[in-house]
Amino acid sequence: MLVSTKEIFRKCYRRYGIAAVNVWSMEQIHGLFRAAKKANAPFIVQATPVARNYAHPEMLLAMISAAAKIYPDTVFAIHLDHGNREHVFDCIESGGYTSVMIDASHESFGGNVSITKEVVKKAHAKNITVEAELGVLSGVEDDITVDEKSKKYTRPAEVEEFVNQTGCDSLAVAVGTSHGAYKFSGGQGLQFDILEEIQNRLPFFPLVLHGGSAVNFEEIQRINASGGQLGTDARGVSDEELVRAIQYGVCKINIATDARLIWTRVHREFFKLSPALFDPIVPGKSFMNEYEKFILEKFELLKATGKAVELK
Repeated sequence: MLVSTKEIFRKCYRRYGIAAVNVWSMEQIHGLFRAAKKANAPFIVQATPVARNYAHPEMLLAMISAAAKIYPDTVFAIHLDHGNREHVFDCIESGGYTSVMIDASHESFGGNVSITKEVVKKAHAKNITVEAELGVLSGVEDDITVDEKSKKYTRPAEVEEFVNQTGCDSLAVAVGTSHGAYKFSGGQGLQFDILEEIQNRLPFFPLVLHGGSAVNFEEIQRINASGGQLGTDARGVSDEELVRAIQYGVCKINIATDARLIWTRVHREFFKLSPALFDPIVPGKSFMNEYEKFILEKFELLKATGKAVELK
């Protein structure tokens, strides 16, 4: 069942969090939808511009559409993550998406407002909700790279003006996370004082946490034991931080890096432990099972288990 993120956020605000999961492959989509069916949890399935280019926009949407038929009891929204003008307008015009994100956070405040306002006008005309971003996250996500020196936290004083001028439906905020596997190598963690001030200025307005993966240390150890060379000095967002963030208006938690780590661990261990095998279906099945288990645990952590019924 395809629903609007606006309705999802209205139901979940300060009660539970919504896992927003970036997808790129059939195996991952199966694992995600299987977990959602078992947990009866609402979720957001996300496509990035890079994933759309990799799989082809129509192929990616077709896989999601097929999963909706295979798992008909699931409740979810389809969202474009980190879109530029080209991808956002294509998603709005071609259909299939209930939500889009325009990321103009690297522009000046005025430039960000102008671009976001333009997207909101086009999206709302087709009942598509819009996520915007204010503040810049460091790290790497797909083809986005932001140097640590240019990172800037979201300024709470700008939030009200930005939301009022643009009419966006949710806002991604920079409160300490970063993209990729090296989120908190400096050890600073989430900046809850910023989240609290934003919530005070915009009560009941849904916020989005990008870079919400946990970066499980055991996954990194197992990857490195099977030939990987990932750094071991970084950590992601802790369970405690995610749960606490929900109380400050964070409704949507983006997850991408954890999926990549699980995929890498499964395949590295397969090639190391089964050197005589070459059938991709073998590690593919393992990845679906492992990813399903991971998503089930995430639904439980975010207190979303059993909540899909509220949206049916």
